[in-house]
Amino acid sequence: MTIFEACVGNYNEAVLAAEKGANRIELCDNLMEDGTTPSYGTIKKTVEKLDIPVRVIIRPRGGNFTYTKEELEIMKYDVQLCKDLGDHGVVIGAIKDAKLDKEII
Repeated sequence: MTIFEACVGNYNEAVLAAEKGANRIELCDNLMEDGTTPSYGTIKKTVEKLDIPVRVIIRPRGGNFTYTKEELEIMKYDVQLCKDLGDHGVVIGAIKDAKLDKEII
């Protein structure tokens, strides 16, 4: 099966993308900042509404993709929140020393 994933910036865009044929959603907020973790309410409503997989970006802020120890703790809380809400997975971008930061996975 071919995956047609739509990267969206809010609930309404997720619903519209699904109606137009997307069969997976990457749910974000603040796409002008390359995406940040959406609110609890946005995640909950989107997962409840759609019958397709929803993957949530886990990113506590805009800017670069190198995270502090404290930001990684925040991200862990957000991953657990997504799991509790029935999310189908998460999306994490992480770079360390100009390479993929595999240590945080």
